[in-house]
Amino acid sequence: MSQPHILIKNGLIIDGTGKDPFAGDVLVHDKRIVAVGQEARASCPDGALVEDIDASGCRVLPGMIDSHCHISFDQPNSNDELFFHRRYGLAALVAGVNAQKVLRAGFTSFFDADCVFDVGVDLRDAIEGGVIEGPRMTTGGNVLINCVGGTAARLLPDEGTRGYARIVHTPDEIVREIHKQIKMGVDWIKVHVSGLPIRPGKETGEISTWTLDELKLVCDTAHQFGIPVVGHCRNATSTRDAALAGFDMILHATYMDDEALKAVTDRMVPLVPTFTFQANLADFGAAIGSDETLREVFRAEITESVDTLRTAFDAGVPLLTGSESGFSLTPYGDWHYRELQVFVEDLGMTPLQAINSATEQGARALKLEGELGCIKPGYLADILVFDGEPDISVTQLGEQHRFRTIMKAGRVIDTHSPLPSDWQLPGWRVSEYSERILTRQLVESMGLTG
Repeated sequence: MSQPHILIKNGLIIDGTGKDPFAGDVLVHDKRIVAVGQEARASCPDGALVEDIDASGCRVLPGMIDSHCHISFDQPNSNDELFFHRRYGLAALVAGVNAQKVLRAGFTSFFDADCVFDVGVDLRDAIEGGVIEGPRMTTGGNVLINCVGGTAARLLPDEGTRGYARIVHTPDEIVREIHKQIKMGVDWIKVHVSGLPIRPGKETGEISTWTLDELKLVCDTAHQFGIPVVGHCRNATSTRDAALAGFDMILHATYMDDEALKAVTDRMVPLVPTFTFQANLADFGAAIGSDETLREVFRAEITESVDTLRTAFDAGVPLLTGSESGFSLTPYGDWHYRELQVFVEDLGMTPLQAINSATEQGARALKLEGELGCIKPGYLADILVFDGEPDISVTQLGEQHRFRTIMKAGRVIDTHSPLPSDWQLPGWRVSEYSERILTRQLVESMGLTG
């Protein structure tokens, strides 16, 4: 029996290209969009079985894309928890549930930048094979890093693998690891081009830990097999060198100077600023006991970087939205929309431009440009029927009750069956004794007695 056509009718279409909403219908068949607009109804073949979805009063827009996610991490509070308290099989099972939370937030696709163990590749294949529900995804493997800088400081060993990181130093080690990951089936090779210094220095942001020749070697090796390269870059030098080396996408790209900006704009390298983590810490860190000084540092990364990012955007550089979901500050299903809010409020985009970053531009991270992220004939039918006005207020996209229908590849997703919201797994979470040191002076200053 042939699959029915699905007609989404009476909605106001936001097609993902950035142009104004327009009234029309959307005809879907066999995973793809067949027709869009007033002629969609007439495009149904005679005698075809048609199922209607009434979108009256709603916006119809493409499924959104989170271009920087960490689906295998399961929201750790610290690198200690992530590096030493995760298990391979359990991480895969937990990621399968967390992926469904992403899907139900209206993000029908995501890029899993790097992962613990090989969970990204396994989860992607399980979703594609129909074993488990989830967004479509592309994935990296373990990030290529050296032990000088990263986000983990001395927790990284001098060699081997820890958490999401594969430590490499020599050209032979770099090539061998890239070959291994490509054989395993990754979609991207990721490099931690910059990292936190062990001792704070004078440079704004992180420090660069790779040479330009090493970065070129990564690109030459991966590109030989048609695999793109993405880099974590949170200072000017790392962003400049990643662009010069031929990176296909750059995460963060903060603290750019004129040289870095020129390198990016000359090559039109897509950027994924990923400010959600910083914005959450800056705005809501007090709710979870974050140090005020740390909150100020993370807010500064946004305020000191938006001008150059906006300049890049105005020059035509694609900006993609990424939430870095996977940490305690960015739990799955809650904050994916917030990058759009930051793009509007801090970068000065219009809501429709921010939606374009989360849809049409995000297809670059899925390697599906021209097939995903727009409401156009021939595109994959990842579609949202949304009861709201995201073209006026993108923050509404964080209100999950507004999603009337979430469709992936022409199939309506079940959003009503309950998912576990939390779990208690032995040894999985690392509890902290306290947020502060319990000195006698502190006790006495609070008027407490023993």
